[in-house]
Amino acid sequence: MRIVGLLTAVTLMARSLFGQVVDSAVAIPMRDGVILRATIIKPARVGRFPVLVYRTPYGAASAVTTYSIFRRAVERGYAVVAQDVRGRYRSDGEFDPYRQERHDGYDTIEWAGTEPWSDGNVGTFGLSYPGAVQWLAAIEHPPHLKAMVPAMTYSSARNFWYAGGLPDLSWPSWIWFNIAPDVRRRNNLPGPRTSREADSTWKLLGDSLVNRLPLTNVPELAQVAPWYLEWLAHPPNDPWWDWTDLTTKYGTVTAAVLNISGWHDDNYGPEGALTNHRGLLAARAGAPDPRTQLILGPWVHGVAGMTNRTAQAKSGERVFGATAGIDYDDEILRFMDRYLRGIANGADQTPRFRLFIMGENTWTTSNTWPIPGTTPLRLNLTPGALSERRAPSAERRAPSNPTPVRDPYAGKSGAHDYRTLAGHPDILVFDTAPFEADLRVVGNITATLYVSTDAPDADVWLRLFDVGPDGTAWNLMSPGLDVRRLSTRPGATPLVPGQPVKVELTDLITGNQFKRGHKLRVVFSTSFMPYFSRNLNTGRSETESAVFRPATVTLHFGRDYPSHIILPVLP
Repeated sequence: MRIVGLLTAVTLMARSLFGQVVDSAVAIPMRDGVILRATIIKPARVGRFPVLVYRTPYGAASAVTTYSIFRRAVERGYAVVAQDVRGRYRSDGEFDPYRQERHDGYDTIEWAGTEPWSDGNVGTFGLSYPGAVQWLAAIEHPPHLKAMVPAMTYSSARNFWYAGGLPDLSWPSWIWFNIAPDVRRRNNLPGPRTSREADSTWKLLGDSLVNRLPLTNVPELAQVAPWYLEWLAHPPNDPWWDWTDLTTKYGTVTAAVLNISGWHDDNYGPEGALTNHRGLLAARAGAPDPRTQLILGPWVHGVAGMTNRTAQAKSGERVFGATAGIDYDDEILRFMDRYLRGIANGADQTPRFRLFIMGENTWTTSNTWPIPGTTPLRLNLTPGALSERRAPSAERRAPSNPTPVRDPYAGKSGAHDYRTLAGHPDILVFDTAPFEADLRVVGNITATLYVSTDAPDADVWLRLFDVGPDGTAWNLMSPGLDVRRLSTRPGATPLVPGQPVKVELTDLITGNQFKRGHKLRVVFSTSFMPYFSRNLNTGRSETESAVFRPATVTLHFGRDYPSHIILPVLP
């Protein structure tokens, strides 16, 4: 009864805001007969309209009143289909995240394109999971899909379910808060069924779930998320994950695509949007209008941060100001106006890359990547410093202990002052001299490291910071782009104790101006909990074992082992 009452209230509110609500639970059949349900909103006048599809596991009925894009879309002349994905809220079937979205997304788009109130032109939009479902449907090539705006989403399981070979430890909390309560209500399972109940129990259980070994020892999640245990059964290099991979399928996508992400998106990271955008550009090379664009701002995960256009707008603690915000709704609708309705509004003339430069707090644009004028600056790692000079032969050691290095700002997204991290006994710190002039670093930073260990396996983290004259040390990206498990490095062979191997980190991405007098700091460690798992140092996976052994990782420098980073510098 409480659920029915909630849906009624949402329906009435939607009607007063948007005009005509066709229904709060329209049945949309999938190819296997399962019914998914949606709220459909369209202009009050009679006619055929271009259709925007929004698919979510988080409750479509509440989304239409939470986000202003729905009202603005209907006012602009669009019909909107807001659908609960399979097994969530009003929709039938069993929820199996991501795996079900390719066919269900295709079927929903084609249904929306053939309804009598549709003009046959369909676009999709959404952020996070509602962004991922767009890609998974698009690679199936639904004929009515003309445009899509996926925000803050992924490119491959290898950079999302895992990062650099490490299992992502954010899934238990995502399941606990976003998925489990509805699953328990639907299936009459014991445990928290409201947000308040989930929050109170997580305070008692959360640390245990994240730190427990092996990672599969989570009976609290077994009933509500059996698919999580299946994920853990497949290491990152397992071909089983190929169904998630977008990077080999851009040629099958024909829709116009506006990609949006943030430097500090700690859920998916900017890698997904940048990789997808560049992949589409390559697949559409030679086209007068490749119909793909990218916006990368300084934002954390979510809509609120990117739409803040006040003077004190910030991500985390670092202030970026009014220029950092965008009109997210208008960016979507302007793009749809061009590619669904054929309106000559200039959206197709927008530069293909729009990037916010932190520190300078301005936007830069380009039609190519790297940005024209970019020059490489090589900085060698030397004992305690970063320098353009050739490094002397030397080595430094970092321990991998049962108690891992932990993020002092765990659970707090965005840029923070990490100056205290430099005093941690288990990390290695490398600083440049203060820069004599402003230095703009925009693009892919590459790091080449030569490391050895006395263990069968180990992890290496390389985190980057902008250090001000007052000691403030701002992180330039969120965790996940800056780590590599040695056993999963490309072309990996078994490690020989004490024998250096070459490790390359190629997904370090940022846009930052280092002011005159600032320094670049690189921090090397063997762990950085609790975002991603720690290595057991035994050669066995933490998904199957709880046995940990201490280890030492040695970072090598000099002529034979030239550990270094290369910065993409703009004039």
